[in-house]
Amino acid sequence: MSQKVGMISLGCPKNQCDAELMLHKLKSAGFEPVEDIAKADCAIVNTCGFIESAKSESIEEIIELGKLKPEGVIKAIVVTGCMAERYRDEILADMPEVDAVCGIGANADIVDVCRSALAGERISRYGKKEDMPLDGDRIQTTPSYYAYLRIADGCDNKCSYCAIPGIRGGYRSRLPEKIVEEAMVLAGNGVKELVLVAQDTTRYGEDLGGDYRLSHLLTDLCKIEGIEWIRLLYCYPDRVTDELLDVIANQPKVCKYMDIPLQHCNADVLKAMNRKGDKDSLLALVKKIRDKVPGIILRTTLMVGFPGETRKQFTELCEFVREAKFERLGCFVWSAEEDTPAFDLPDRVSEKEGSRRQEIIMEEQSRCVDAWCEAMVGREIPVLVEGYDRIAGCCYGRSAMDAPDIDGKIFFSTNGKKLTAGEIVTVGIGDSMDCDLIGSLVEEE
Repeated sequence: MSQKVGMISLGCPKNQCDAELMLHKLKSAGFEPVEDIAKADCAIVNTCGFIESAKSESIEEIIELGKLKPEGVIKAIVVTGCMAERYRDEILADMPEVDAVCGIGANADIVDVCRSALAGERISRYGKKEDMPLDGDRIQTTPSYYAYLRIADGCDNKCSYCAIPGIRGGYRSRLPEKIVEEAMVLAGNGVKELVLVAQDTTRYGEDLGGDYRLSHLLTDLCKIEGIEWIRLLYCYPDRVTDELLDVIANQPKVCKYMDIPLQHCNADVLKAMNRKGDKDSLLALVKKIRDKVPGIILRTTLMVGFPGETRKQFTELCEFVREAKFERLGCFVWSAEEDTPAFDLPDRVSEKEGSRRQEIIMEEQSRCVDAWCEAMVGREIPVLVEGYDRIAGCCYGRSAMDAPDIDGKIFFSTNGKKLTAGEIVTVGIGDSMDCDLIGSLVEEE
């Protein structure tokens, strides 16, 4: 009888890609993957270790699973992912419920690690960060109609607040033929939307020799039959080239959507973050993108409460949000992460003040979103059907303007017509509610 394995994968889509590769290895070795981790013999927590709140979530999941071990339901708990790589043997020392810790460089050894843990050994396994598998077969854990496609891993940007380079190592691009091959397999399995991810997608190909190659990769992916949408996440502002914007503008399959985490707009704050730019240059970039790709949806992420951020600098950030008019925006408070240069910076902003600034930014953004939603009323747009909401009594889905798990939904009536998840239909927008749009199915003539 095969032993059952379950996995909780926390954090970003890159971590989810790691989880899918490991699950396939385990299944190929004879383990039976189960969706309900509480019914698994071996429970794997694929952790995030980016910021304090992510670490807390990972620890809480491990503790909750540990409560099932005395009942004999779960026989072993294995910790993988970024927190495992970052804190290593500290996890075994501090968490008695954990049986094994597997760093990202040892992901290829996940089968042996799980077998050892189930045999009663208490082990840790690590390897070189660059040995972390980026290619291979995977078990898709997203819905059948969309998948994350990792094009690179690691980061060389070295932003002063970020622990990722120390956790994931230097930037490593996957070979384009490997990416295209994987995309073709996904398309053959029914995937209609590819979401391209990396710590910095716009840097893709720099380490393969020559210049950035993202535009060429996009062009190749657009040739794959069955793929309808290709979405870009995690674009670094310094590397948004004219060539890339031309591809986004001219290739119908590439979503007119770009995620560019800017973090701030004040020159001094950005310099302290080890990032470039200022308010004027970033507004110029936003204008350039909008001019070259009419109708594009821009998402960004901002950070408030960075050490030394003055009230004047924060006010400048508020003005930037009003002027840039991002359709999508997230904001988080700086987290003091050990082993990062920003950890030792003076003039920390209090936690209370940081939260207050976060709320103000999101209030500013809500006005931008309200105006955008109002402008959408009366339009007819393609929507990828995701499911049926029994409480609301209508279908819901996303447009090309909405990334999965991040952005809003579109709720729409169908006049009794049954739709299948993964279908792309036309919806007429008639109203909005918070960040979601409301409409009705447009019948084809």
